[in-house]
Amino acid sequence: MSTDPEKITVYADYVCPFCYLGRESLEAYRSQREEALAIEWHPFDLRAQKRGPDGEIDHSVDDGKDEEYFEQARQNVERLQERYGADEMLGMDEVEDVDSLDAQVASHYVQTEHPDAWEAFDEAIYEAHWEEGRDIGDVEVLAELAESVGIDGDEVRTAVEDEDRRERVGEAFDDARQVGITGVPTFVYDDYAARGAVPPEQLERLVEGN
Repeated sequence: MSTDPEKITVYADYVCPFCYLGRESLEAYRSQREEALAIEWHPFDLRAQKRGPDGEIDHSVDDGKDEEYFEQARQNVERLQERYGADEMLGMDEVEDVDSLDAQVASHYVQTEHPDAWEAFDEAIYEAHWEEGRDIGDVEVLAELAESVGIDGDEVRTAVEDEDRRERVGEAFDDARQVGITGVPTFVYDDYAARGAVPPEQLERLVEGN
């Protein structure tokens, strides 16, 4: 009989405030479970439409999200911050608008090569961006975060520049779209899904069917 823990699949992008809040909600749910619940993380690319051929982000590209959309998003973030007690989270206007591609490449490397350290690294990236306002698009920041969880920073520097690794992450982005993921965070368990920074009780229903 397998002794592997139950697993929830999470599609997310580090620059998404709702992904940060969804992670907070997931941790609240996991903390009250008696049995372990592992995370199977899949990257999702929110900047795909705005990323140029040299990796630059063109903020002039129309992605259908106007000021009214962002104002509603700000209000929703503030509401969920209060609900989830996310007092350390910076506001959407307080963090730099950066590209998360390198962070997702680094996270993909850690997940595959240092799986026992991945959750700590994942959390460190979220905290760096959403609590400290650091540039998670900077490979030196990512290397420092790796070292903080016991991984040689040079490994992450090398991984971020590895074209094969970057292609694998690009394929993961494509896979997410092909299975119907259109927004993040999306939580998947046993072919059922919940999208958004849903509360812990909804994650409980998703996993336990209550």
